[in-house]
Amino acid sequence: MKKALIVGATGFGGLGLIEILLRHPGIRIKQLVARKDAGVPVSRVFPHLKGYCDMLVDPPESIDYNDIDIAFFSTPDRAGMTLIKEFHRRGIPVIDFSGDFRFGSESDYAVYAANKGMETAHLAADALPEAVYGLPEINAEKIAGARIVGNPGCFAVSMILGLLPAVEKGVIEGASIVCDGKTGVSGAGKNPGEANFYPQRYENVNTYREGRHQHIVEVENVLNARSDRQHRILFVPQIVPLNRGILTTIYADCAPGLATADIQAMYREYYKGKPFVYITDSSPNTTDVRGSNRCEVRAMVDERTGKLFITSVIDNLLKGQSGNAVQNANLMFGFEETAGLSALPFYP
Repeated sequence: MKKALIVGATGFGGLGLIEILLRHPGIRIKQLVARKDAGVPVSRVFPHLKGYCDMLVDPPESIDYNDIDIAFFSTPDRAGMTLIKEFHRRGIPVIDFSGDFRFGSESDYAVYAANKGMETAHLAADALPEAVYGLPEINAEKIAGARIVGNPGCFAVSMILGLLPAVEKGVIEGASIVCDGKTGVSGAGKNPGEANFYPQRYENVNTYREGRHQHIVEVENVLNARSDRQHRILFVPQIVPLNRGILTTIYADCAPGLATADIQAMYREYYKGKPFVYITDSSPNTTDVRGSNRCEVRAMVDERTGKLFITSVIDNLLKGQSGNAVQNANLMFGFEETAGLSALPFYP
């Protein structure tokens, strides 16, 4: 049985890890760490855990590095890069939920950080060359041997999985791709700020960081590394009055002579053997994936305009965060990729 440390255990990402690992056949939780809520049982923070997980939450100063097989950093940007040195020295593999280790170069990290309005200097730049981008559908072999994994951004997962087959097979004409992403309020985390205060969010939809969202750089990096053409993403994120879920609609010019049936066949072949990507011929809803590690994708050609139209949906807290992280851990430990992740979507 492998033993896991969760740093940032009382945020939504940490909670997702706890819920998954409680049912995981090969990983158990050894320690929960968080600066906020330290000294109380985690079931006091999340009462639905009572009787299932009543472990005390320890402060970061009390991290026990002994007998840990993996550490999950469910922490904000720049926390992981300050924590990584001791874990790296001791050979403890780390999966980081922030953008700290999603990039192989300081320059790419600087673009990401600037788009978030953060300090652009990376504090653990020497670790970046060995960090692996943690999207199992494209990097399974690298993840299996990794010591540092940068879990992808939630919007990025939805966009990349929606676009990969079309980009790799060269069916997108031109350089520009438009992505419209709608996300639930939980994407802002447990302390979402004034903009997501209930009276300002209820029955309200708005765009934000139009064309400069921090996930653009990782999406373009992944897609352009797998394409003969350099694509540029116009990404317009929107926040909607929804607890959880991401629905991304994608628009691009399609190569002539292709019909919806051709595109769907290509997508099904591309994702054959990928246990969490489902190709559908009907419009996917966020409720189709809620509470699961699934990504549902519909790709079609609009006959009137010839445009390629793709819809991709995920649960931002699972395939977009903790579920994907456990999928990575399964690969790192040689477990079945689906271990602990077989839960059905919950409905309604």
